[in-house]
Amino acid sequence: MININELKFDKDGLIPAIVVDATTCEVLMFAYMNEESLNISINEAQTCFWSRSRNKLWRKGETSGNIQEIVSIKADCDMDTLLVTVNKSGPACHTGAESCFFETLYDASTVNTKPFSLNSLHGIISDRKTNIREGSYTNYLFDKGIDKILKKIGEESAEVIIAAKSNNKAETIFELSDLVYHALVLMTEMGITPDEVRVELASRHIGK
Repeated sequence: MININELKFDKDGLIPAIVVDATTCEVLMFAYMNEESLNISINEAQTCFWSRSRNKLWRKGETSGNIQEIVSIKADCDMDTLLVTVNKSGPACHTGAESCFFETLYDASTVNTKPFSLNSLHGIISDRKTNIREGSYTNYLFDKGIDKILKKIGEESAEVIIAAKSNNKAETIFELSDLVYHALVLMTEMGITPDEVRVELASRHIGK
């Protein structure tokens, strides 16, 4: 067992804390502690951190109710990082996700194994509707609502007509891609799935 005096806090008196789920071993979040918040965490057996943006202590779950009961706190070999194992009573992330780490930057298991498809694009668009990403154009469309989406479909339809009328194949492909994307946004907004469109198309028999 070590004591707090052996830890290496940075020049601002802070030490990184990686929070892990005791049951699943999933990394839940990353935050900072100072000596005071660490002592509170130990004494109360619930996580308490130091908010750099607000410059104050914050107990996890004090507003959301999603507290984290501490199972153990360990330091790494350099004594400058903490691993906090917890049992959580709710989502760890302020977005409502179980973990703050859900945005994939690289995944070796998916490299060159999942070719692009309309279903995959529809899935990405659907995810944007429930998981807001700052600066996302798709989120912007959902935020503006059905009228904005329909306006964009009208604009893109006109662009397709202009490109095709000019007999410009490359430009027509480009504009058709924009139109398909905005059509998928409309489908997501209205709760329509690609499979429902496929069923409708399959029910139509050419030549009858």
